[in-house]
Amino acid sequence: MRGETTEVVIIGGGIVGSSIAYHLTEGGCTDVLIIEREAQLGLGSTGKSAGGVRAQFATAINIAMSRYSIDIFSRFEEITGHPSGYRPHGYLFLATNEHQLAGLKKNREFQIEHGLDDVELLTTAEVAAMVPQLHLADVMGASYCPTDGFVDPYSVMSCFSARARERGARLWLGTEVTAIQVREGQITSVETTKGRVSTQIVVNAAGPWAAGIARMAGVDIPVMPLRRQIVNTQPFDGLPSRLPMVIDMSNGFHFRREGAGILMAWPDPVETAGFKTSFDQEFIEKILTRAHHRAPCLAHAEVNPRRCWAGLYEVTPDHHAILGKVPGIEGLYLANGFSGHGVMHSPATGRILAELILGASRPWIDATQLGLERFSRGELIHETVVL
Repeated sequence: MRGETTEVVIIGGGIVGSSIAYHLTEGGCTDVLIIEREAQLGLGSTGKSAGGVRAQFATAINIAMSRYSIDIFSRFEEITGHPSGYRPHGYLFLATNEHQLAGLKKNREFQIEHGLDDVELLTTAEVAAMVPQLHLADVMGASYCPTDGFVDPYSVMSCFSARARERGARLWLGTEVTAIQVREGQITSVETTKGRVSTQIVVNAAGPWAAGIARMAGVDIPVMPLRRQIVNTQPFDGLPSRLPMVIDMSNGFHFRREGAGILMAWPDPVETAGFKTSFDQEFIEKILTRAHHRAPCLAHAEVNPRRCWAGLYEVTPDHHAILGKVPGIEGLYLANGFSGHGVMHSPATGRILAELILGASRPWIDATQLGLERFSRGELIHETVVL
């Protein structure tokens, strides 16, 4: 195995790594190598994502990244020549007590202040008119944003990767990183199962495996893998064909249409950290209990266990990503810890990292608050809208 030399190494070929490669090559840096441990792209978190995109957040940085990314998704075919599968069916947050309703009202004011001016507060009657099949006896109101929706993560990732390679980037599949060499505070090379790659710039975009990659360079990052499970029904016509993502704020249960069926998810509070990627059949009964309460018609929907799956979130203590340079190690960049928002924020993340690496004089957004240093400083960012 002979040694290679490249300007930028990106570890992780999922939607985040592919977006960074796309934006780097768009900015003129074409000497880019993407290293992916799997035999094909999309076998990690990207391919397991539910594909939701939303701007209904409670922090300015998340709103900004979502607004930018959703705009890109809406024009993706025009920009790249390839569809994103963007469907603006909206996100509908159901408040079941006064505290939740007050939170939605406060968030809406904040969201409008930060440019998201199409968020609506709905009465229970208006929710019933939108989705008549919902049980709303305990619902006090809701928020709805019509530009929220869904994309096809695999399609977006594939396009980012293909366009980057058309401009000169390279992709190594089935390749594991085994070491990252640092000399006098500067990245010098990456060791892989295909040999050494000399480089002065490494981007950690390794998803749930990010903490292990960071440790190779002597860096600790607070990113842990957490299983999330998805339940799909067989074709079901008991709910509208244009169904928003419905979120039950009483327990986090949420569902939307996926093709002819219904996709359901729920953040099980007893789930523990770890690289658990097998689907637990007992989870079906747990989620159906929540489903039957919020949408009683789902009692007539048939679940096919073979169409259910599990994937991994990469979670940080404050549920915000870690983006940017690593203090004390020149040339090491992080794009990690998206806590379920990696797909929806991938266009914004690609641009942020590319501008940092290329030394843009006027970056489009100040993302310094997402730096790794916030954890040691105790400057965590508080987000109330977490799924």
